[in-house]
Amino acid sequence: MTRLTAWCLALFLVATTQFALGQDYPNRPIRFITPAQPGGTTDILARIIGLRLSEVFKQQVVVDNRASASGVTAAEMTARAAPDGYTIFMGYHQHTVNASLIGKLPYHPVDDFTPITQVTQAGLVLAVNPVTPVKNFREFLEWTKSHKGPLNFGSAGNGSGGHLAGELYKSMTGINAQHIPYKGSAPSMTALIGGEYHYTFVGMQAVQPHIKSGRLRALAVTGIKRVPALPDLPTVDEAGLSGFEIVGWYGVLAPAKLPKPILAKLHGEIVRIISQPDTHARITADGSEPVGSTPEQFRKFLHADMAKWAKIVKESGAKVD
Repeated sequence: MTRLTAWCLALFLVATTQFALGQDYPNRPIRFITPAQPGGTTDILARIIGLRLSEVFKQQVVVDNRASASGVTAAEMTARAAPDGYTIFMGYHQHTVNASLIGKLPYHPVDDFTPITQVTQAGLVLAVNPVTPVKNFREFLEWTKSHKGPLNFGSAGNGSGGHLAGELYKSMTGINAQHIPYKGSAPSMTALIGGEYHYTFVGMQAVQPHIKSGRLRALAVTGIKRVPALPDLPTVDEAGLSGFEIVGWYGVLAPAKLPKPILAKLHGEIVRIISQPDTHARITADGSEPVGSTPEQFRKFLHADMAKWAKIVKESGAKVD
């Protein structure tokens, strides 16, 4: 056998093995690690996708809730898992924020993972208690700049998107406000309704029921454009604070070096699920925008997002206790 023949045979065997691997996958349950408690946006998205994947693959997709500080535990579990397609991970913006907020992560947020697809993107909502003497963002801007005495803002926790949005607002306006972290969006909403602090930047899903009930007042959204769920709300940028933008995301990742046939299968099915009318409608109703990017697009997005958050963390001086 010549060297060329042997080389060609080797390539054929690799290709045949890869094809067979993709054809056979999955033949047992898939673990969908989620860095959040049941009931939140991260968990709900994972369950929507997991249920549909179970139906298509004829194998159970088990959502494994691993809530921990900043989602590091869940991400580390994923990074250390075998790259065989039987462990996937529902990441969100905290995954890239952590690179700047936490001194030494036990993994690299991009290089130690296989990005599959970005699922959604969404801005936050600036909300206040209705007793606050402001009706819109311009009034809020003037009120926070001229406020006498202690001024507080709350969030779902140290290092959360709401925390960093609040710190960015401080740095861009020069106001003096104290951050009050809570253990999740639900307790932070309860505290704002109870008057424990003045304002918050929070996800649409967490705040929307309280806006509809009149218990909280929404003033603006932090994305680059208005959201269909609250079309009358301006963006912070258009309402008077030029250049202010905070956009969160959710996406599915797997351990690094996931075989291409399995990656292609997971990517194709997840994007198809996102694009289905009922799923699309549910995502947009919660104030998010479905994405469905390619693995390479998602990889580039993650690198860019790390750089963006690094700049915000540095400029704002945000810290995790």
